[in-house]
Amino acid sequence: MVALGKKVSDKTYRESYGRYFEDFVVGDIYEHRPGRTISEVDNSWFTLLTMNQHPIHFDSVYAAASEFGKPLVNSCLTLSIVAGMSVSDTSQKAIANLGWTDIKLTSPVFAGDTIYASSKILEKRESNSRPTQGIVKIRSIGCNQEGAQVISFERAMLIPKMGHAVDDKVNY
Repeated sequence: MVALGKKVSDKTYRESYGRYFEDFVVGDIYEHRPGRTISEVDNSWFTLLTMNQHPIHFDSVYAAASEFGKPLVNSCLTLSIVAGMSVSDTSQKAIANLGWTDIKLTSPVFAGDTIYASSKILEKRESNSRPTQGIVKIRSIGCNQEGAQVISFERAMLIPKMGHAVDDKVNY
């Protein structure tokens, strides 16, 4: 279960999202929904915000002359969207991301594509230095509306054990 209703007083409950270290099982796969359709505006804004000035992302005439024939979605936007889609299932309670590895961009993404994502639990172990936390490693993939994989990456996260997440301690 990803969302829990925690009792905060008589007849009052507060939703709490995310998983504790104990909830992860190596080999489990989480399908992240809903999907996310990427618009031309998303791509333009992200490209401008990150100061990526490659015209393949925002110059239709330039992109038309490329092998793709139209503007490509900025690959860092695709990475950010797939990572963001995975948060509620994998890292909503995380203390920190510890690393990103093996990022592969396997197919182009265009404005109008809808991305769906999933994550597989690859490894988990208790922290050697933090007894109330553990390390979980996942592989996330993103596929377009036709089922073609467009991105994959691995991520390691520091996850609290039950009763040790920030939302277990803060009454906000």
